Amino acid sequence: MKDNEHIMISETIGSKTFSWSLLNLILIVALILGVKVLFFRSPLVVAPLTVTVGAEGKATVTPDIARISFSVISEGKDPAVIQKDNTEKMNSVIEFVKGQGIDKKDIQTAGYNLYPRYDCEKGAASSIYSYPPCKQVLSGYTLTQTILLKVRDLEKVASVLAGLPERGINEINGPNFSVDDPDKYLTEARKEAFDKARAKVEAMASANGVHIVRVVTFSESTGGYPIYARMEAFGKGGDAGAPVPAPQIEHGSEEVNVQVSVTYEIR
Repeated sequence: MKDNEHIMISETIGSKTFSWSLLNLILIVALILGVKVLFFRSPLVVAPLTVTVGAEGKATVTPDIARISFSVISEGKDPAVIQKDNTEKMNSVIEFVKGQGIDKKDIQTAGYNLYPRYDCEKGAASSIYSYPPCKQVLSGYTLTQTILLKVRDLEKVASVLAGLPERGINEINGPNFSVDDPDKYLTEARKEAFDKARAKVEAMASANGVHIVRVVTFSESTGGYPIYARMEAFGKGGDAGAPVPAPQIEHGSEEVNVQVSVTYEIR
């Protein structure tokens, strides 16, 4: 009986020892497999090598549009009379500018304002804000009619300005020169800037024995669109009966600039 018990105890101890050994083996295998999975599924991420270059592109902008605003200012006691006078003068001017080859779509009425004028009771010009205050008396009306003009043929700007005063125009502003399609010049400057950036990074890569892989990021900034006006002094209005000499108009040219920054991956 004792021998049987001894054999059973030995078998039990052996079974437990085997179970613990098997469990330890399983744990070791699982640990090894887990490390391998972690190694292959989560590789060490290394940031790519990059280089950033900057460049500037330029395009010469020559204006192709001149904008001019002009007004007929009429004064009098009877609003109907000054309206008739003002309208006749402005209609004459519109026919004149059309005769200069300016299309109807480039002629726009920007304002038609009729307002009363007041004087002091004693006849001295004043207003309700004068000191000492005086009794305001209606002395007449002022009518201002304003036209905005877009001149596409810049050779006509001088003759248009010269012909306005003799037809009753007594206020002129402009010309202001601009371009009809400014994005075209930005596109030219942008292309030049990126071409320069590419040439620069290729030269740098060649000098250092590396290769360009791809563009990582890029950005640009511009100085905006140039708007400018150049002309000799030209007064407002004048004697409607006296011919006015044509002013010398110089529209000149300007540059539009685009600065770019490009980051390349290298290897």
